[in-house]
Amino acid sequence: MFDALSDRLESAWKKLRGQDKISQSNIQDALREVRRALLEADVNLQVVKDFINEVETKAQGAEVIAGVRPDQQFIKIVYDELVQVMGKENAPLAEVAGKTTVVLMAGLQGTGKTTATAKLALHLRKQERSCLLVATDIYRPAAIDQLITLGKQIDVPVFELGSDADPVEIARQGVERAKAEGINTVIIDTAGRLQIDEDMMAELARIKETVQPDETLLVVDAMTGQEAANLTRTFHDQIGITGAILTKMDGDSRGGAALSVRQISGAPIKFVGVGEKVEALQPFYPERMASRILGMGDVLTLVEKAQEEIDLADAEKMQEKILSAKFDFTDFLKQMRLLKNMGSLGGIIKMIPGMNKLSEDQLKHGETQLKRCEAMINSMTIKERRDPDLLSSSPSRRKRIASGSGYKESDVSKLVSDFQKMRSLMQQMGQGSIPGMPGMFGGGGNPLAAGNRPSPGWRGYPGGAPPTKKKKEKKKKGFGTL
Repeated sequence: MFDALSDRLESAWKKLRGQDKISQSNIQDALREVRRALLEADVNLQVVKDFINEVETKAQGAEVIAGVRPDQQFIKIVYDELVQVMGKENAPLAEVAGKTTVVLMAGLQGTGKTTATAKLALHLRKQERSCLLVATDIYRPAAIDQLITLGKQIDVPVFELGSDADPVEIARQGVERAKAEGINTVIIDTAGRLQIDEDMMAELARIKETVQPDETLLVVDAMTGQEAANLTRTFHDQIGITGAILTKMDGDSRGGAALSVRQISGAPIKFVGVGEKVEALQPFYPERMASRILGMGDVLTLVEKAQEEIDLADAEKMQEKILSAKFDFTDFLKQMRLLKNMGSLGGIIKMIPGMNKLSEDQLKHGETQLKRCEAMINSMTIKERRDPDLLSSSPSRRKRIASGSGYKESDVSKLVSDFQKMRSLMQQMGQGSIPGMPGMFGGGGNPLAAGNRPSPGWRGYPGGAPPTKKKKEKKKKGFGTL
């Protein structure tokens, strides 16, 4: 997402390494690299100028902190300014107590607006908010069918009156139905065009006037760079929006949209789409995004992803197995599948501070190795999975597993050997007995357990500890298409 920008900024820090302090003369080269990095990331020119001026002013006036190198101090200044440009803090979605919250989704065709509508509904469901989707896009072929399909996939009902009804009337009746059913939030998917035109804006204005939404969110394609900011400003001036959702942030977007939208349009970014799956929507936190841009990872988002997938009772049982060296292939397979549910290996690895330098080839190799391991474990019997020692002493078992998985016996032998070493290492790490490593998780144990969450601080995770994991919600019955 921000690989090119991160690499460019890395070269800026190098300009200050070896210096005794920040001065007018030695920051000019660094500022020049930062300016070039932002322009190549397609950040709006005026935003770049303001950004550089602010960083230069703060850098020159910064007091030298004992024990902190000039390049580290300069990184902190840039980090603070990135957070400032992107909006300081997360702008949560409105929730009006005692009444149905109405969210109006707007945007051009091709931005992923209908998918973003479903993603938002699923996100709210995880927060135990009931939702109703309303399909008012009567122009794009199969737009209504697409929303219905997505609604069934996430178990959220969809209200529609077909492609012959008036979009304004569909929206009105949909909101009325949500209120009658006592639904917490209604999300209205509106029609888009290939470009802004008077008819689209007039229809949006009529729908907004009729339903009086609490939130009007503009869905913007992040791959359009600084044009995304200009588009947001146009919608904000003509319709009045309360926030934006940036989609396709997992693609080859250069990051300019995330750094330009707030400054140019005045509207906050509320969510970002980070994948095609319906689960791939994240609240936008400026401080976390700044950490990613600077290659510091995003520990809090990683922990929150894990908390959504991990049951803490299971995690405690797993901790006991690790400490007693009873971690087996069944547990290993379970952890691999859990990792898959959290997203791509590359996406997860890059959230870990210091791991952003891994190349695409290295990440692909890691994905391949996980698939190889899974295939070989799936060819084991239940008894073999539970007792890896059986495989260490039985060539015939390893040969059978190799034949069943399509790999060589030497591959199976290496898997068993590596697993035994890993199990021993995990036990030592959990007990804090490795020289120079006093417990990976602050004394050992599960990183998500109480008391072991990341400490607050600007470098990598400035926002402090994440919220506690909510109880798993019971599966709600949907009522399909109304």
